[in-house]
Amino acid sequence: MRVLDVAAVSAWSAACVHSLAVLRPAIDGINVYPVADSDTGSNLLFTMTAARDALAEAEPATAAEALSVFARGAVAAAKGNSGVIMSQVVRGIAESAAAREIDGPGLAEALGCADRAATGAVSRPVAGTILTVLHTVAAAVRDATGSLEEVAAAAASVAAEALEETPKQLPVLAMAGVVDAGARGLVAVLDALSGVVSGGLTEPEHPLEAHHHQHTVDSPTAWEVMYLLDGVDETSLPGLRKTLSGLGDSVTVAGDGAGAYAVHVHCADIGAALEAGIELGRPRRVRIEPLITPTPVEVGGGIDRSVVAVVHGGPLAELLRAEGVAVLSVPHGVQPTVEEMLGLINEAAGHHVTVLPGGHELTAAADAAAGHAMAADRDVVVIPCVSPVQVLAALAVHDQDRRTNDDVVAMAEAAAATRRGELRIAQEESLTWVGRAQAGDVVGLVDGEVVLIEPAPASETSLVAAAVGVLNRMLALGGELVTVLTGLDAPVRLPGELADQLRLEHPEVEVTSYAGGQTDAVLLMGVE
Repeated sequence: MRVLDVAAVSAWSAACVHSLAVLRPAIDGINVYPVADSDTGSNLLFTMTAARDALAEAEPATAAEALSVFARGAVAAAKGNSGVIMSQVVRGIAESAAAREIDGPGLAEALGCADRAATGAVSRPVAGTILTVLHTVAAAVRDATGSLEEVAAAAASVAAEALEETPKQLPVLAMAGVVDAGARGLVAVLDALSGVVSGGLTEPEHPLEAHHHQHTVDSPTAWEVMYLLDGVDETSLPGLRKTLSGLGDSVTVAGDGAGAYAVHVHCADIGAALEAGIELGRPRRVRIEPLITPTPVEVGGGIDRSVVAVVHGGPLAELLRAEGVAVLSVPHGVQPTVEEMLGLINEAAGHHVTVLPGGHELTAAADAAAGHAMAADRDVVVIPCVSPVQVLAALAVHDQDRRTNDDVVAMAEAAAATRRGELRIAQEESLTWVGRAQAGDVVGLVDGEVVLIEPAPASETSLVAAAVGVLNRMLALGGELVTVLTGLDAPVRLPGELADQLRLEHPEVEVTSYAGGQTDAVLLMGVE
C-alpha cells in the first residue's frame, strides 16, 4: 500500500508551483474584492514557490519532516489572504503527518486537519471561498478507506465540483460571473497531489475561464498589511484578531507550528495594524500593498444594488435568506464586529447596499460600518429598525425594479409605519406604568412601553390573552396586517390559537406567523 514519502512531497511541491504558474494569469483575472486579493494567482505562486525552495534546501529524512519544512516555508513567505490560507492547508497536512503516515485514510484525516487549521486562522470565514471548498473536500473524504491514489483523486474531483458552486454561494462572484480565485488555486494544488501519487500528468486537470476586470481608481483608500510576528504569547492571539477585525476585514493570524505567525488584514489604517503586532511581539518582513477594489457595476449592466440584514435569531435569518437577502445572524446579547458588518456590506452584489438591522444596537453597529473607510467604495444606506417585524415590513415593499432612492424611501416608510408589540416573561420584580411586575409574569409592550401584565405562571391561555390585549391596543389605531414572530421558548400551538382568536375579534385583519427564534421575547408582533 503506497504512502506519501519524501520524494512524493518534493514532487508535489514542484507540481504545485508548475500548476500555479500555468494558471496564474487566469487566477489573477479573478479580482473580486473582498473575496480575492488583487493578485491572487501571483500571491499563491509566490507563497508556494518559497515553500518549494525551502524544502529543496533541506534534507528531510521522513515525509513528516518534509511536509513540516514545506509548511514553515509557506507560512514564512505567505503573501496575501489566499497565500496565508494555503499555507495553513499545508500546515494542517504536516501536523497530521507527524502523528501517522499518509496513506489513503491518512490523507483523509490530513485534509480534515487542514480544514480546521485554515478555518481557525481566519477571523471571519466566508461562504463561497477557498474555505468552503476545503471544508467540502474534508467532509467528502472523512471516512474514506481507499488507497492514497483513490483518496487524492476523490479530493481533487470534489474540489472541482465545489468550485463551480462558489458563485451560487457569494453574490459578488455571481455578479462578476467568476468562481472563487483562491478556491481555484486549491483545486490546482489538489490536482497536483493527485497527479504525483498516481504517477500521471501534473498539468492542471481542470480548465478555468476567467473574466478579466479592469479597475480604475484615483488613489488607494485601503491597504493590505502583512507581517510575520515572533515572540507572541498564544493566549493573546484572540485579542489580536479582535483588534484587527475592528480595523478592517480579511483578517488571518496563521501559525507555522514553530512559534511564528503570519498576520494579514485589509484595512485603511496601516499604523494601527502594525501597532497591534508591536504590542504583542516582534513584527518582521512587513509588506504593505495598495488594495484595489472593483469598479462599481453600472445600473442596467447587472445587479446594481442589494438589500442585506443583520438580525438575532437563526430561524429569522433563514426566513430572510429564503427571500434572497444576505443575512448576518448574531446571537442575542452579542454585537456584530466591525469585520462582520464590513463583510456583510462588501460581499453584497452591486454598488448600493441597503442595510436592515433588526434592533437598536444592531442599527448602531450598521451605522458604524457604513461610515468605515473600508466601505468607502459602497453607497451604504442603513434603514433604522428597532424590531425584526420592521425588517419584514421593509422587505415586503422592496422592489428591485424601482429606482434605488424610491425603493429606499418606500422601505424606510414601511418600517417606520409598523407598530411593534412584544410579550416577555419578567425575569425580576420591576415597577412599570401599569403596575408592579413580578418575576414570571407575562409583560406586554407596545412600542417599547409596558401596557399590560398577566400574573404568573405563564401558560398558553395567559399568553394568548396577553397577546390579544397587546394587539387590540395596536389595532385601535388601524391596521390590516399582523405579523407574529415566535420566540425560541414559545408554545408550539400559540401562533395558531392567537390567529383563531384574532379572526373572531378582528376578521378584517390578515395574520401571518413565522418562527423568529428570539430568546428575549416570547412573541414579537407587528401591525401594518
